[in-house]
Amino acid sequence: MEGNPGHLHQESHVYSSQDLPQVLVLEPPPILKHYSGYFSDKFDLLKAWESSLPLNQFLATHARSARALLSPGRYPLTADILQLLPSLKLIVTTSVGLNHIDLPECRRRGIAIADAGNVYNADVADLAVGLLIDVWRKISGADGYVRRGLWATNGGFPLGSKLGGKRVGIVGLGSIGLEVAKRLEVFGCEILYNSRKKKPFVSYPYYSNVCDLASEADVLIICCGLSDQTRNMINKPVMKALGKKGVIVNVGRGRIINEKELVQFLVEGEIGGAGLDVFENEPLVPQELFTLQNVVLSPHMAMFTPESLWSICEVLVGNLENFFSNKPLISQVMDV
Repeated sequence: MEGNPGHLHQESHVYSSQDLPQVLVLEPPPILKHYSGYFSDKFDLLKAWESSLPLNQFLATHARSARALLSPGRYPLTADILQLLPSLKLIVTTSVGLNHIDLPECRRRGIAIADAGNVYNADVADLAVGLLIDVWRKISGADGYVRRGLWATNGGFPLGSKLGGKRVGIVGLGSIGLEVAKRLEVFGCEILYNSRKKKPFVSYPYYSNVCDLASEADVLIICCGLSDQTRNMINKPVMKALGKKGVIVNVGRGRIINEKELVQFLVEGEIGGAGLDVFENEPLVPQELFTLQNVVLSPHMAMFTPESLWSICEVLVGNLENFFSNKPLISQVMDV
């Protein structure tokens, strides 16, 4: 969807909150920091974090009226939470991943789920490639070297590696993984991939086993979602297969990598470097990583640009408006 994030169209009508459809929000999504007025003009937002009541009491107060819930993708929507909301019929999440939602409970209850759709794909792919270039060309390290005055006293900085010709293993060739592949092909990289199943529409070499992919790749870029099957999937055997010059970039979820083992491999020089936008216990980051020159860190921001925030705003509002108007959702998750 297109829009101008700097110039929101405001409706001229003024409604009281009693006239507006109610939407439950357990904690504030980043989008509300930027466009709260756009939402409050259209919906009566029931903001749990602003209430003096304990969460269970707050939910009990609105149990009968709350038919839609806006989720920022962090607060776990467990079966226990969902059971406190018997009238709930829709969850709209600002994320692409659904690991924070109890999907079996939603299926059992017939609760529809709408996600962010394809809004974030290009932005996440851009940052994945940016992290990879930064690690291989040592951009952040070189920047610090110059700023500390070491260029004048110590001379040249250690050389980085070229991007062209590298074998890039993409873990999760979904919509984001395909965007990453498209960008890196332009740089002359060879694309390999692992996914739940082989993709019939691409010619890239497919590896059903991540260890086998790692053994053939110079870098692994993690683009898959978090599930029981992918949790700690990037572990010691995979890193060993990747080798001492190998690089890991993660724009998926922190828990896809065994973080303790990753830190150990990086500290001991058993892999070549890492570019990390996500971590196991955000916002906590292992302090051992802070001093490593071959590691580039980012605060889970791959999906966020002014353009993507505006687009997700349109998607969220569109889904909610369609729901309350009994129209099809814009980005319904079809397998839920």
